[in-house]
Amino acid sequence: MSPSGADAKEAPKYTKKDFESDQDVRWCPGCGDYAILSAVQKAMPDLGIPKEDIVFISGIGCSSRFPYYMNTYGFHTIHGRAPALATGLRLARPDLKVFVVTGDGDGLSIGGNHMLHVLRRNVNVTILLFNNRIYGLTKGQYSPTSELGKVTKSTPMGSADRPVNPLAFALGCGATFVGRTVDRNIPHMEETLKRAAHHHGAAFLEILQNCNVYNDLAWNVMYDKEQKVQYELRLQHGKPLLFGPADDRSAVIMDGVVPKVVKAKDVPESALWTHDERNVNAAKLLADLFAPDFPIPVGVLAAVEAPVYEELMLQQEQKAISDRGPGDIAKLLADLFAPDFPIPVGVLAAVEAPVYEELMLQQEQKAISDRGHGDIAKLLTSGDTWKIS
Repeated sequence: MSPSGADAKEAPKYTKKDFESDQDVRWCPGCGDYAILSAVQKAMPDLGIPKEDIVFISGIGCSSRFPYYMNTYGFHTIHGRAPALATGLRLARPDLKVFVVTGDGDGLSIGGNHMLHVLRRNVNVTILLFNNRIYGLTKGQYSPTSELGKVTKSTPMGSADRPVNPLAFALGCGATFVGRTVDRNIPHMEETLKRAAHHHGAAFLEILQNCNVYNDLAWNVMYDKEQKVQYELRLQHGKPLLFGPADDRSAVIMDGVVPKVVKAKDVPESALWTHDERNVNAAKLLADLFAPDFPIPVGVLAAVEAPVYEELMLQQEQKAISDRGPGDIAKLLADLFAPDFPIPVGVLAAVEAPVYEELMLQQEQKAISDRGHGDIAKLLTSGDTWKIS
């Protein structure tokens, strides 16, 4: 978040409009990305961060047009590499609030390795992963989250790949905040976005998002009114896992080490599973729940504290400087040459130091001030030797 203490900057009073850029939003009509963009812009003023301290970084895909539409700083980077760029930015400028916007293809396929490392390192970034279970920008190929048997242009006989579970992936990589929300539930999306943004460490938020052109209603179980009532499990810290119609509530309990769905009225209150965001092992069980056999958890699955990568790196850097001095990278670069190394070109060093002629001029002026201007002609004709005092 913004710096604290004496150097903290007070954010102006913003509105949603302050975060809307002058760029035309170019997604397909009806795309779920519009709702996500609106929710993010609406949530930004409540974060209390100056706009110039916010950066959105994306890779490639429909979701990755996001930085163009936010009136903040941003990078539209290369496919799957947004987490790497975000890590570098946080190391160089730890005072900035950094968001990564990605999709199920960009973030979990070509970018899966970078996603793994940004999460396990616990870099202080907020990752928004739009999951529509399809490659939309390239016109409808199956993605890492497409269901087994999914028929697409690239899998005409059905996908033989088991899908990646984004929440299980994030928890397995060590993310310290893992949550899920839905593009059509605006209040819940805004609330969860703020929770993720305020987290200190790697926050991973999966947003179930509709691609109405190439994979329409992939999340209809969360869109259809009757199915939503039947399957949505709204997670609340310290509250039991209850879902279903108000007059016929179901509960998720533990049968030994296995989750089980029962009618809430059929078990004592002491048997109910109470949600604890601090219990990562329980979160891993929740991440695997899905319809039709189980409800679909939405909200914050896990929120824990752990050392933050860039803070640890800064401590190491400061200790090295304290022990060995600041070093001189220009001297290292100057020794590089082919064939064993590349040949550096450009500016190796640019520093300030006293200038010779300015120092000499100062001495001359001091001598004149102390002893007068003197007479060079008299000196030249005064004899064979000169006496300098």
